[in-house]
Formats: sequence, structure tokens, C-alpha cells
Amino acid sequence: MKAQQKTYILGIESSCDDTSAAVICDGEVLSNVIANQDVHSKYGGVVPELASRAHQQNIVPVVQQAIERAGITKEDLDAISFTKGPGLMGSLLVGTSFAKSLALGLDIPLIDVNHMQGHVLAHFIKEEGSKIPPFPFICLTISGGHTQIVKMNSHFDIEILGETIDDAVGEAFDKSAKILGLPYPGGPLVDKYAQKGNPKAFAFTKPKVGDLEFSFSGLKTGILYFVQRNVKENPKFIEENLYDICASIQHTIVEILMDKLKKAVKQTGIKRVAIAGGVSANSEIRRRLTLTEKHNGWTTYIPKFQYTTDNAAMIAITGYLKFLEKNFSDISTKAEARLKVTE
Repeated sequence: MKAQQKTYILGIESSCDDTSAAVICDGEVLSNVIANQDVHSKYGGVVPELASRAHQQNIVPVVQQAIERAGITKEDLDAISFTKGPGLMGSLLVGTSFAKSLALGLDIPLIDVNHMQGHVLAHFIKEEGSKIPPFPFICLTISGGHTQIVKMNSHFDIEILGETIDDAVGEAFDKSAKILGLPYPGGPLVDKYAQKGNPKAFAFTKPKVGDLEFSFSGLKTGILYFVQRNVKENPKFIEENLYDICASIQHTIVEILMDKLKKAVKQTGIKRVAIAGGVSANSEIRRRLTLTEKHNGWTTYIPKFQYTTDNAAMIAITGYLKFLEKNFSDISTKAEARLKVTE
């Protein structure tokens, strides 16, 4: 009896400032290579023009490494998946152009992937010890550019239950860090320092918006005024209270996220809850979600750290799931800077 043929999918991710390529075989990650761009730290944020230039330099060696580490050749690939959007247009164009050229050259299918779907579907990567959520489930997707709660009816049948009406949660973390004089990206540093502080030291006002809506614009302004007011009275206020300030900011943000998640569970009756996106790496969110699982009878799905930030493994697994449905893209497909998770 002939052995079943394996399916190899190459994933390419270039939506922001990380160039990444991964190879997945039948849902298992064989390689996941990421080239970070350090050039942005001195500017306090991602500079789009510099990001696209760095992608042009990185994409060939990153893809080559991913294929080599997977122990295959490019001729073994069954399809090329790539991030179509959302993201920075210049960065997306580099990945899109490269993926199209490679798919044409190898005469294999091309699969465009929605970056936000990729974050959620990273939960379907097959790994030892990983839990794959059964449908339907609720997912809180939190990153530098997005904050939303979605209901996953199937891999590609997605309903948006609620989303931010202004800024994303990742931006709230990074802007708060900037106010405190911390280097970019500041979100992970807020998390690090918060672990040494008192989360109840300072109180910040939570936004009053719809049941499942998010808003972080007012919170950012409140934190700015709070810091300015206290620094005026005591120039060493940040230095003397850094851990407590970080802990209080993080506590407020996580409270907002958990309140909305609890409302979503109550409204839908679905107690299978996942998190996805770069901010899902935050230790306090993970801790609170685990606690809620114990106290509220939820089943929670928390991704491994390497699949939270932008990476090509999540693009490759989404490509694989689309490949199984023969959901291929035409060569005329275009990069789109704005794209809803449902598109």
C-alpha cells in the first residue's frame, strides 16, 4: 500500500516590521524563521519606508533558511501562502510580490491569508501538548493594531462580536511606556516591571462604551495627564514609582479585557475561550485567563509564545487549512492595508 503523500506549505509574513517564513507539513511546523528589524527602536515606532526596505533585504535569506531547516527543497512545496493584509502597504507588497513570483516559478497554487485570521488559526498548529479548540469558540484577538472579540463557527466562518472604536490595546501599552520614558517596543517592559509593583497603587478610569466594544484613547490621555501632574509635583515621580505605575496600568487594561470577555461568554453561552495576537504574550492576561478557567468553568486556549507575535507559522497553517478546502488565490490578488478579520 502506497504511503499517503505529505503536504508542504510555505508561509510568508511581512505585514509590519518582521520578515518571517515557515514550512508546515500536514499541520506541523518544520521551520519558523523570523528576521527582526532593530532599526525602528531609535525612532520610537515602526517607520514604514525603512520596514519595506528591510523586508527586501531579508526575504530571500529568510525563505531559503525556512526551506533548508525544514529539510526539504523548494520543489517539494505544494503551495505558497502569504499575508495579503492588513498591515503596512510597503511591507505587504514585498511579501506579496515574492510569493507570487515563487508560486509562478514553481507552478504551484498561491494562497492569500488574512493576517488576523492567521493569529486565531495559529491555535490549529499541531504540536505535542497543544490543545486545539473545538468549534464554536470565542477568541480575544489583541495586538498593536487590533482589539476584537470574535466567534469562530469554523476555520473561515467568523463573526465579530465586538471591537475597538479607536485605539488598539497594544498601542495603549506602547504609548503608556513612551509616556514613562521606556524604549520601543514598551509593552513587554510594562509587563516586566508590573510584576514587581502594586496593581492597586494608582487608579485609572475605565472607558464607558458598548457591552463588547473597546476604547483605549481616553485611558491613554488619562495616563498622560496623571504622569504630567505628578511629575510637576515631584520630578522623580516616575523613577520612584515605576513598578507601581506599570502594575496599575497593566491591571486596568487587563480588567477591561477580562470584563468584555466575561460579557461575551455570558451573551453567547460559549465557554471555550482563546486568545491570540502579540499582546496575548502578556503574562497578566495569561494568568487571569487561567484563573477564570478555574473559577468560571471555562476551557481556555493560550497559544505558545512563538505563535503570538507576527510569525509565518500562523500564515502557513492558515494556508494549509485553505489548501485542504482548495481555496486558492488568483495571481491577480492584491495586498490590502485594511482588511477585516471576516474578509
